[in-house]
Amino acid sequence: MSVGEVAVLGVGMHPWGKWGRNFVEYGVVAARAALADAEVDWRDIQFVAGGETVRNGYPGYVAGATFAQALGWQGAPVVSAYAACASGATALNAARAQILAGLCDVALVVGADTTPKGFLAPNAGERGDDPDWLRFRLLGATNPTYFGLYARRRMEQYGATPDHFAKVKVKNARHGLNNPYARFRKEVTIEDVNASPMVSDPLRLLEICATSDGAAALVICSLDYARSRGVSNPVRIAAVSTVTPTYPNTVIEMPNFATDSAFGVPEPERSFRDSIAYAAYEQAGIGPEDVNLAEVYDLSTSLELDWYENIGLCAPGEAEQLLDAGETTLGGRVPVNVSGGLASFGEAVPAQAIQQVCEITWQLRGQAEGRQVEGARVGLTVNQGLFGHGSCVIAKR
Repeated sequence: MSVGEVAVLGVGMHPWGKWGRNFVEYGVVAARAALADAEVDWRDIQFVAGGETVRNGYPGYVAGATFAQALGWQGAPVVSAYAACASGATALNAARAQILAGLCDVALVVGADTTPKGFLAPNAGERGDDPDWLRFRLLGATNPTYFGLYARRRMEQYGATPDHFAKVKVKNARHGLNNPYARFRKEVTIEDVNASPMVSDPLRLLEICATSDGAAALVICSLDYARSRGVSNPVRIAAVSTVTPTYPNTVIEMPNFATDSAFGVPEPERSFRDSIAYAAYEQAGIGPEDVNLAEVYDLSTSLELDWYENIGLCAPGEAEQLLDAGETTLGGRVPVNVSGGLASFGEAVPAQAIQQVCEITWQLRGQAEGRQVEGARVGLTVNQGLFGHGSCVIAKR
């Protein structure tokens, strides 16, 4: 299944950190930077898609309209998208669909968040029918609880060691040193990682991403519109996958307590995480062998290793070999998280998937100073959110 492409005309970000200000402020900074990069006037934008944040009151729920108002009402239609960690890519997909349907020529996509200190918690209130509320109240299962379980499973299945997990952090911290938008810009050693406090056995503090404030934005348009602006060879979005699991899903996913039952029902051909990238490859008409770099959702260091296999960089059980051989570091065969990943950024939920696309865009343009993947022509981003959400974006040039 091949679909049409759209151009990325502009990208912009607000640096990640713990700034303690309103998320709208961050989003406006990122949006104005993307508009300036695209050389498009805000009044010419024909559609606005906002990634929702659920921790910032009603303005966060209607993020598309919130950003449009903050930039100055100009009549453009808006949409607000929430898909947990995949919110930014879902907003991108909504804008892309408008362009491919011929309903608009140029659109703005924005995601921004202000997060609390410490663990992300469920929304306030008593909600006994909400699995996300229940996992905290009944089990005390914060996100790192699941990350630790996934890491233990990887150790049991494939022989991963704590040093493998630490190596991922060391790699990503090194990558993030030269990213001006990253929050954590400090090189670490395996010894540093192993000396940090244990959070969710076997994962330590430096192996689990923080929560952050930040924002990212894109200006996307039709290929004809890009040409009319004198841009003949733009970065192009070739695929956006937002698939859901296929029953039975036999891996526990946040915030669930158990898997689906496979009794009497055959398991699907592909796991949920495998299917996210596979659907994008089908749309783009390419395979894993064509990818030059990837930005994957390293909520924990062990999850990055899982993603190597999920996106087809290697067979199941071979991620540690790929890491040990230096294949996923800058200068390797397929560098992963050259932005520094969540290890260097922390997570600003609705902005993160857009940040990944910003990084890929800079890389394909040859503008990622200090962390450039030489000769990059195809980049992939992938992430996963609560309640069966996930996304994969493939960009080409």
